[in-house]
Amino acid sequence: MPAARESLLDAAYTALARRPWSAVRMVDVAAAAGVSRQTLYNEFGSKDGLARALVRRAADGYLTGVERALSVHGDARERLTATAEWTASTARENALVRAMLTGFWSERLPSPTLTAVPSFSAVPAQRRADGPLPSPGDFLVLVRDRAVAVLSGSGTPTSEAAELARSCELVVRLALSCVAAWPGEGGVADLVRSALPRQLTP
Repeated sequence: MPAARESLLDAAYTALARRPWSAVRMVDVAAAAGVSRQTLYNEFGSKDGLARALVRRAADGYLTGVERALSVHGDARERLTATAEWTASTARENALVRAMLTGFWSERLPSPTLTAVPSFSAVPAQRRADGPLPSPGDFLVLVRDRAVAVLSGSGTPTSEAAELARSCELVVRLALSCVAAWPGEGGVADLVRSALPRQLTP
């Protein structure tokens, strides 16, 4: 029931924007989504299951945006700049993404454990949400390694690949620092461009 699941996740995210997670009630989420409370429990099993699915969707959305940023037209510097801008702006706008990337979960947010939990759900999407959730370090590695894979060619020399990996990690770390303290004039793009070499190989 993908449509109902997405509607429930949308309703839960909207409720979370208005009140702390501890005050979000399952019955209200179901009503806002226009489905029965039983449908909600069939999809997610529990409020913790709903929280894990909400966090998993935010993580997937963030990583999908990283893929888009890395595919923009331009050289490696421009693609990494777009990735940094996406990371900082998304974390600024979405409290769940910000918490996942920084590891700081305020009392207003759900704080599901990052390790996998037993799953008895027949819903494949929920079984995936019940799997391990990425930590801040996992996100750093995922984005860095994806950037290296997209930006390097199959014949890239080892020394150049290592330098590219360092540049990609630097960009991710700069973006994360912008989440904690937004940069001044010029924003994220100027900060990243000034930190990267003019001719970034490959």
